[in-house]
Amino acid sequence: MDRSRRTQDPRSRRRTGRNLLSHPRPLRAFTALAAAALAATGLTVIGDGGTEAAAASPAAASHTSAAARTAAANLAKNPGFESGLDNWTCSGGSGAAVGSPVHGGSGALKATPEGADNAKCSQTVSVQPNSSYTLSAWVQGSYIYLGASGTGTTDVSTWTSSASSWQQLSTGFKTGPSTRTVTIYTHGWYGQPAYFADDFTLDGPGGGDPGEPVPGAPGGLATGTVTASSVALSWNPVTGASGYNVYQDGARVQSVSGASAVVTGLTPSTSYQFQVTATNSAGESPKSAAVSATTKEGGPGPSVPKHAVTGYWQNFNNGATVQKISDVQNQYDIIAVAFADATGTPGAVEFRLDPALNYSEAQFKADIAAKQAAGKSVILSVGGEKGTVSVNDANSANNFANSVYAAMQKYGFNGVDIDLENGLNATYMTQALRSLSAKAGPRLVITMAPQTIDMQSTGGSYFKTALNIKDILTVVNMQYYNSGAMNGCDGKVYGQGTVDFLTALACIQLEGGLAPSQVGLGLPASPRGAGSGYVSPSIVNNALDCLAKGTGCGSFKPAKTYPGIRGAMTWSTNWDASNGNAWSNAVGPHVHGLP
Repeated sequence: MDRSRRTQDPRSRRRTGRNLLSHPRPLRAFTALAAAALAATGLTVIGDGGTEAAAASPAAASHTSAAARTAAANLAKNPGFESGLDNWTCSGGSGAAVGSPVHGGSGALKATPEGADNAKCSQTVSVQPNSSYTLSAWVQGSYIYLGASGTGTTDVSTWTSSASSWQQLSTGFKTGPSTRTVTIYTHGWYGQPAYFADDFTLDGPGGGDPGEPVPGAPGGLATGTVTASSVALSWNPVTGASGYNVYQDGARVQSVSGASAVVTGLTPSTSYQFQVTATNSAGESPKSAAVSATTKEGGPGPSVPKHAVTGYWQNFNNGATVQKISDVQNQYDIIAVAFADATGTPGAVEFRLDPALNYSEAQFKADIAAKQAAGKSVILSVGGEKGTVSVNDANSANNFANSVYAAMQKYGFNGVDIDLENGLNATYMTQALRSLSAKAGPRLVITMAPQTIDMQSTGGSYFKTALNIKDILTVVNMQYYNSGAMNGCDGKVYGQGTVDFLTALACIQLEGGLAPSQVGLGLPASPRGAGSGYVSPSIVNNALDCLAKGTGCGSFKPAKTYPGIRGAMTWSTNWDASNGNAWSNAVGPHVHGLP
């Protein structure tokens, strides 16, 4: 990261190269142009904005031709649920076979999301390596997803936000060079009503050698490292197995290729039972003997309040007031230290105090501890406008998690903020953050600061990442600035700098799957804090009132209120201090006074 430029440029977070809508147009037109561009590069837009990798070779195209689909056998077992839930596994007992409504035959799936369970129903299917497949299903309901995992290449999914009658979802994928099984699935979304699915079809070459035996049950299952939210498992490899399924209290929670796994997202001080099975193209083995483990108690550290104010603290001098952590105004509940930088190791980051601040490491650590003793969370922000951290494979994901955790242990940070403004890989950033969560425990604070363009659709990588880690995510503080005009959740275009811009864009996140407690409004603390988009603190407060209470709205008024909305964020505590702390003095008490 170019520190000299940051020192000279008073708008270090200005995204002049990232303003995709400097000449704003309705997103529908933008999407049409994007679709044409995607088509030219071998990608296709699926469903309500989800983007999937398309088959790129002539052989792949032949697999998806109408003639091939007609001739191919359906690889999905019990695809119409005529035999109840045979061959299907539904999370948390969320699924049931029903006789109405049905798309075809006499049965269909009804699955009901509850709490943190999104009602995922899946089955593992035998396939051939280096082959192309088309997956489709008929669905009915709100926010329904269809996908395939364990493909060995790029896992795919598509979705629809609303299917009042039966609607067909379809996507395609290619298997990797050693892939013998894939898992096909459907799921709904948190807080949504029950959905229905029927008539699954998986077209492509069938897998397996008819003479290949089903593998035996794994032996030697044992627990390893146990934290407050995770349990590490290992077992003896099974001859002839191409993969393994992990079961938690009788429900399958993971599919892995090797003889080890880490089960995450667990509750502190809780006993769990685990089993594993071995799989290959011929089928799945019996379950192993069970082992039990009790998670540890929750770790120390402050909890983020119901309504919170986040502020970025600058580890550099760009013309704003230079601060120590102890100088940060008391209204801030989360202090994001900006920024960690990339190292020469892929995915790894490091943090070093800027020598120009004349701030000793010992005092920095002591100031963090003092803020935490006062109930604040201090986290490490990764990225920024000029950040070049890339997490694009399993190795870099592991390096990211290890390096962030090392920084947490060294300085006492409570968590991490993802502020990567040059793109991210949803699959591997999810892996990295879940690995970090397994190390740090349930009090880990994870925040995000995407640009507005990154949260326009649940098909975007940032939005996907947020939804993937919804069970461990603290808050997404989208940057409502440096963006021009954008679509709101009602399909209308709103210009930045207004109450409508804040509320209509927040609505996309609130209705797209994030909990109200995971949505915050990110604004500059002063006109000098960003290139454009500054609004007075009163506008921020009006937008919060509109979302939480239905008052103070502009022309856009959400269909319902979100009293649990988390709060607001600003760039930065330093620019706030340069402006007499006017932003935090106005917005802070208002956030803390929300219902």
